[in-house]
Amino acid sequence: MKKKNLPLLTNIEITDVAAEGKALCRIQTANADGEQKTDMVCFVPYCVPGDIVDLQVTKKKHSFMEARVARVVKPSEKRCEAVCKHYGVCGGCKWQILPYAEQLRWKQQQVEDNLRRIGHVALPEITPILGSKEIYEYRNKLEFTFADHQWLTTEEMKAGVPFTPGLGFHIPNCFDKVLHIDTCHLMPEVNNRIRQLIYEKAQQLGLTFYNERTHVGDMRNLILRSNHKGELMLVVVFGAPVNAQGEELLRAIHQAFPEIVSLMYVVNEKMNDTIGDLDVRVYAGQDHLMEEMEGLQFKVGPKSFYQTNTRQAYELYKVARSFAELTGSETVYDLYTGTGTIANFVAKGAKKVVGIEYVPEAIEDAKVNAELNGLSHKTEFYAGDMKDILTEDFIRAHGRPDVIITDPPRAGMHEDVIKVILAARPQRIVYVSCNPATQARDLNLLDELYSVEKVQPVDMFPHTQHVENVVALRFRH
Repeated sequence: MKKKNLPLLTNIEITDVAAEGKALCRIQTANADGEQKTDMVCFVPYCVPGDIVDLQVTKKKHSFMEARVARVVKPSEKRCEAVCKHYGVCGGCKWQILPYAEQLRWKQQQVEDNLRRIGHVALPEITPILGSKEIYEYRNKLEFTFADHQWLTTEEMKAGVPFTPGLGFHIPNCFDKVLHIDTCHLMPEVNNRIRQLIYEKAQQLGLTFYNERTHVGDMRNLILRSNHKGELMLVVVFGAPVNAQGEELLRAIHQAFPEIVSLMYVVNEKMNDTIGDLDVRVYAGQDHLMEEMEGLQFKVGPKSFYQTNTRQAYELYKVARSFAELTGSETVYDLYTGTGTIANFVAKGAKKVVGIEYVPEAIEDAKVNAELNGLSHKTEFYAGDMKDILTEDFIRAHGRPDVIITDPPRAGMHEDVIKVILAARPQRIVYVSCNPATQARDLNLLDELYSVEKVQPVDMFPHTQHVENVVALRFRH
């Protein structure tokens, strides 16, 4: 079937910010009689409100369109230059061309829009968003992928740029296409030097790079972590058993970078990239990093979850603790506790904290962290699916919560979990969310018994559309 020709739209003004880091404009369309219809929304990546652009439509539906920028006719006064050379191709950090103050303004608006449009609950005045002090080099973890053929843009292919192995990030929505990254500004500069040495040395040694379609190749992934001291953990993921060349590569990394205090490797011959069910072996150093927050120690292993913006995580947790209003006499349930960071962070101010998490390894880390901080007597941790663990029987066995702190994944809380929370009737709920849309949906369900008292957005990921939001709810007697 012949593909339908899609129009080129000229001199269009971008008016708003949309989901997924895109911007939007409204296009007037006409029906078959030439009469004006209601404006159609058009979603466009890599531009900002105020830009005047020519747009090539790439998708047209009944209620919306998608387009790409063919030409910037007149840049917005709010537009700024992207710092990263890979901007517009990598797919990450889509808001780099928007000044940080504007990013914060739009994120605040995103939270308000979601809570009002989806939540339909009474809201207090929303507190101004807490911005991140660092807007570059703020992440403590990055993951990179090897590819036997790096992805090239259309312009590069037309210019005859040869296909060579790559080490970088997946192109959005393309599992088998990897953009080679020279420089990433999300972690301190050492991450670029480490990656470049591995990229060059692996090829010198004749190690092959992975092919996501054939599932063949020696070099598969890299996982890089850092802590507040600047110490590094590097996990090299091989796609085949480690041979002599792989051993030599690990030795070269160890010699070149004394900052790597935890050098480990994994052999992953599965059909997917997850390493949660695989053994991680120590090549040199220790099997963890230590992180610190307000005097508390946290052991972070290669599979551990820890908020990726360390300094801003501290601000997030302070908000959650403040909203909990602990006096020392409360039983607190920390749902989706991960490695128990929030549970340990609030435990000194509570009578008891019960943490629940799906991942068994995370719960083991949570117990270790509680022991490290002398909080084992105040904390209990349980592993399992939240909707299966958090039942009326569980609550009878472990005590009815006075406060529930919940920090679910992007999908929000399961309806069964919300039903148990409503049945438990804690005096306060502190809802930490990485997705204000699903948070708003859940607030609507909790509105049966709870009123929203406070709302505090927190920006954990500058230059992206993502925003965290903390909501305090109180039981209506």
